[in-house]
Amino acid sequence: MKKILCVLALASIVSANEIDVLTKKCNKNDYMACVDLGLEYIEKQNYTKARELFVKACSDGEMNGCYNLGVLYSNGLGVKQDYKKAIELYTKACNNNENKSCYNLGVLYYNGLGVKQDYKKAIELYTKACNNNENKSCYNLGVLYYNGLGVKQDYKKAIELYTKACNGGDYTSCNNLGLLYADGKGVRQDMKKAKELYTKACDNNEASGCGSLGVLYESGYSVKQDMKKAKEYFGKACDLGIQLGCDKYRALNEREY
Repeated sequence: MKKILCVLALASIVSANEIDVLTKKCNKNDYMACVDLGLEYIEKQNYTKARELFVKACSDGEMNGCYNLGVLYSNGLGVKQDYKKAIELYTKACNNNENKSCYNLGVLYYNGLGVKQDYKKAIELYTKACNNNENKSCYNLGVLYYNGLGVKQDYKKAIELYTKACNGGDYTSCNNLGLLYADGKGVRQDMKKAKELYTKACDNNEASGCGSLGVLYESGYSVKQDMKKAKEYFGKACDLGIQLGCDKYRALNEREY
């Protein structure tokens, strides 16, 4: 199963004219415009200016500003890394229903960064965010139920959470759900379903899904053994960042497949 994930701030690319529009709106106290402008400065790696804009937005009650300011502090972007400050900002935003903040706060509690490690608190935060369709929280919650961390191990609950996240577009969850179907954990073993889930993940550039398909075709378990297909999927997994995929691809290449 994959490790717990953390969300970072995202920015889109806009034109110079749109930046001018955002600047004017921000100067007129449109605080969501300040956040959007701050994200553009993150894209340009001007973290000092981004921080200034996020502070302005957060100070005037725009929780997305608090969230993104927390991201800067938790990652040490333009400021000295300070998990305690990030926790303060994420807590403020989470208490005001900014669900990405609940998720990131859960990650800090899970890892014991700036706070004593507390799986039960992480579960509480992930549950709040998951109930509000923050899919990575559903995924992380599934990891905790799968491993029995802070909660009794429960494969059926993990399946429920991975299913919700997978259906919501978290493709790591699709792969993990496939692994449960393949192993028959919490559900009747169903290799056809497992392959369907791996394929969904891989088709959406989730490296682990491609790797799982590679393993199926290499082993010939539940599918006709096909080393060329296995090599193709391992190659894609490699291209998407999984070293094991690279190792498997090289091994099959050396065997002249």
